[in-house]
Amino acid sequence: MAFIFPALYQAAWYILLALLCFFVLDFIILFLTKNGIEAQRITPEKLSNGDENPIIISIKNFYAFSVYAKVIDEIPFQFQIRNFEIKRKIKSASIDDFQYYLRPTERGEYHFGNLNIYISSPLKLISKRYIFNKDAMVPVYPSYIQLRKYDLIAFSNNLFQYGVKKIRRLGHTMEFEQIKEYVPGDDIRTLNWKATAKKNSLMVNQFQDEKSQNIYMAIDKGRTMKMPFNGMSLLDYAINATLVMSNVILKKQDKAGMFSFSKKVENRVVSEKRTLQMQKILENLYKIKTDYFESDYSRLYADIKKNINQRSLIILYTNFETLDSLHRQLPYLKGIAKSHLLVVVFFQNTELNQITTKKAETIQQVYDKVIAEKFIFEKKLIVNELKKYGIHSVLTQPENLTLDSINKYLEIKARGIL
Repeated sequence: MAFIFPALYQAAWYILLALLCFFVLDFIILFLTKNGIEAQRITPEKLSNGDENPIIISIKNFYAFSVYAKVIDEIPFQFQIRNFEIKRKIKSASIDDFQYYLRPTERGEYHFGNLNIYISSPLKLISKRYIFNKDAMVPVYPSYIQLRKYDLIAFSNNLFQYGVKKIRRLGHTMEFEQIKEYVPGDDIRTLNWKATAKKNSLMVNQFQDEKSQNIYMAIDKGRTMKMPFNGMSLLDYAINATLVMSNVILKKQDKAGMFSFSKKVENRVVSEKRTLQMQKILENLYKIKTDYFESDYSRLYADIKKNINQRSLIILYTNFETLDSLHRQLPYLKGIAKSHLLVVVFFQNTELNQITTKKAETIQQVYDKVIAEKFIFEKKLIVNELKKYGIHSVLTQPENLTLDSINKYLEIKARGIL
């Protein structure tokens, strides 16, 4: 502007000089204080796969004035977040705690980089960078948050509030517990006439649910379980469900065990109800990875026949997309069901459901809708085919897998069919 208005030329020099003075002042008040702030990233000991995990940032301001902080945390590469930035104003001599959330979708080790914090004074002319928490590693385990969520489900009298349906108990397939005096409301069919005659008062038999039954979760880790839904593979959904199921089973006083299979059977945990059983199962679930092979059900059948001698409930997490794929494995499933109570858990394709609910407007959309309905119908045929041979099944959406698995287990316990 000084070319047009020469009087501004002198004023511009004064403004530049003032700017340089403020710049030097800003540099002095920021850099003369050696440790102006302290900060730390507080992470859980382990992250929960498939859940929102809180990451806490704590910043303490030692400056004599309020500062403006720009936080750039180097998040693990698995999240592919490249624009992470949080801005905060921190008052003098105060601590500011805030948090953000990360949702991992695969198990393993997640490495955090530097916690970079850029501090500016109220002048906001320059920034000073502080670096904290270099190279922190946090493992991602199966969903222990879901484990806590359903921790009391085995003891709740109102299971329907969790989405667990009520099951009508059939018969008296329960273990005898004790003989007690009759009180109004007791089932008169449980009257013990011999004890009544001896005590000269009505006595009834008291029963309890059968305990110490063997429950195994078998996880298919073949290539069919690598199919993704909402960022997670079917294998990870099955692993999360197995962890929660194991906890419920142990709380119901049954024995929980698990193993995975593909070309061979691995990650075996023998069914027990010891104190450290949950930790043992958790460590084995953490190690499971898909090998992209087609699963060998003949090897599964041979291994179960050799190593599981007592009649057990076997919950098989797998996936069948077509009736032909089921028929290839059906002889082995029938063989397992002869000696054990077998429950096959497989998945609905939720993307196909979305296609069928949309209105078709073009010939291509009509074709896609018909094919999607065909595949959905074929899943129902798989359920009927399994039922024909006395094999229980659960057809579920991935996000409902845990609840539907608990439902089926409680249904089997209530009906006493194990």
